[in-house]
Amino acid sequence: MTTAGRSATIRTAARPRRRRTRWQTALGVLLTALMLFPVYWMVNVSLTRTEDMRADPPQWFPWDPTLEGYGNVLRDQLPAMTTSLGIGLGCVALTLAVSAPAAFALAKLRPWGAGPLSFLLLVVQMIPSVVMAIGFYAVYVRLGWLNTVWGLILADSTIAVPFGVLVLTSFMAGVPGELLQAARIDGAGRWRTFVSVILPLSRNALLTVSLFAFLWAWSDFIFASTLSRNADAVPVTLGIYAYIGNNTTQWNSIMATAVVASVPAAVLLVVAQRFVAGGVVAGAVKD
Repeated sequence: MTTAGRSATIRTAARPRRRRTRWQTALGVLLTALMLFPVYWMVNVSLTRTEDMRADPPQWFPWDPTLEGYGNVLRDQLPAMTTSLGIGLGCVALTLAVSAPAAFALAKLRPWGAGPLSFLLLVVQMIPSVVMAIGFYAVYVRLGWLNTVWGLILADSTIAVPFGVLVLTSFMAGVPGELLQAARIDGAGRWRTFVSVILPLSRNALLTVSLFAFLWAWSDFIFASTLSRNADAVPVTLGIYAYIGNNTTQWNSIMATAVVASVPAAVLLVVAQRFVAGGVVAGAVKD
């Protein structure tokens, strides 16, 4: 076959591939737009005036925008966001303090019953939050922990700890045993090996667990509405309810609060996406 013939054949074969790529790109853009439309509508409503909320047809773009909702957020919701931030950071600290040593024990010390315990942790994640909230309520009433920040931190950690143990166990199981043996030869005990060898190598997995624990605590509504409804300091998920009344609902303030509350989560995901990708797939492939 001549050079011209081969070139024509290559061009003919490349055309279907280009057409498939264009359709795949168009389909991807369409699906992305559909998934992001609620976010756009949230921003749109947050900038819409109250008198324009019930316009028919609805305003697809805020032609006469207002920052009234964001002004209400800055005036009313900063304490609630500070409370949510404290709960999120407390949940991260408690989750790491429990899940990291537990994962090290399951991955490297291999205690009796490690297999059933890992399965139990997987089953615990399937329990609905509302069921757990009812149980926590019954316990907190007796302990006097209702309407406390520490109570919410403990409750939110019960969701994050099983996830953290499973992710960290998978990662730590992939740490070469030779490193632990070298640490023992140098005189390091189990705790020193855990702190000086395992934890530094598990940075990606630790960041992944921290991010998910913070996001779960930041966005929690079930535990907050059940265990902390009458507290002086409420998280932002409950602060939104201040704008919902019997006669009027301040939708622009509600959506503005949702937009502002979404910013920390979005920033964390963008900044930590590289570490999250590494932490999630850690341990998935064994040598």
